[in-house]
Amino acid sequence: MSDHEDHKSESLMEKISDKIHGKDDSSSSSDSDDDNKISAMKSKVFRMFGREKPVHNVFGGGKPADVLLWKDKKVSGGILGGVSIIWFLFEVLEYHLLTLVCHSLILTLAILFLWSNASAFINKSPPKIPQVVIPEKPVLEIVSSVRIELNKGFAAIRDIASGKDLKKFLSVIAGLWFVSIISNCYNFLTLVYILVVLLFTVPVAYDKYEDKIDPLAEKALIEIKKQYAVFDAKVLCKIPRSMKELKAKKKV
Repeated sequence: MSDHEDHKSESLMEKISDKIHGKDDSSSSSDSDDDNKISAMKSKVFRMFGREKPVHNVFGGGKPADVLLWKDKKVSGGILGGVSIIWFLFEVLEYHLLTLVCHSLILTLAILFLWSNASAFINKSPPKIPQVVIPEKPVLEIVSSVRIELNKGFAAIRDIASGKDLKKFLSVIAGLWFVSIISNCYNFLTLVYILVVLLFTVPVAYDKYEDKIDPLAEKALIEIKKQYAVFDAKVLCKIPRSMKELKAKKKV
């Protein structure tokens, strides 16, 4: 009898444990299903520029991304503060570049010279002036990358000027005309400073409020596409793609 009762109790415990494990499995599977649903919903959310990665990964995910997104606040603040000081010196105080370089060198050399000679009288070690040597490899890499980009630019200019695509030609002319209007309002240094400030403020603001900005951007993009479709149907479709096409239309 005791063996039979023990067998019953063991079978009862096994059933209870099976039910518990079954509930755990079902709960874990439901949790995984919920996670899959959440990830699917996130993937369907509109993101600006069609991106699927976080903003940090869009900027490369390294030190440049940390600087632009203010992950390293000291470096980001130092760069933005340095650029602001340079802009203030040239634009507000109307310093000239050569004058600023000469005054900075005069001040630096005077301080180092006086410190080196006065160190023997004040019983302090002379300043350790580092030996600056520009390595050859990074310079060659930079020059090579600049050369490649310049060749791409020259190829694009040649393609536009060849008369193969009239739409592209007109769009480039309109863009250059717009830039010329802006350059009449601001000088080059101010434009560079504005771009730097935007680069250090817009990405970090978007990274912080992207869930609020993306729906507004989606609505704006839909409206822009509608207006562009109307403009394309009324204007762009009537523009021939090349001069050959224009001549062919005239002959007809």
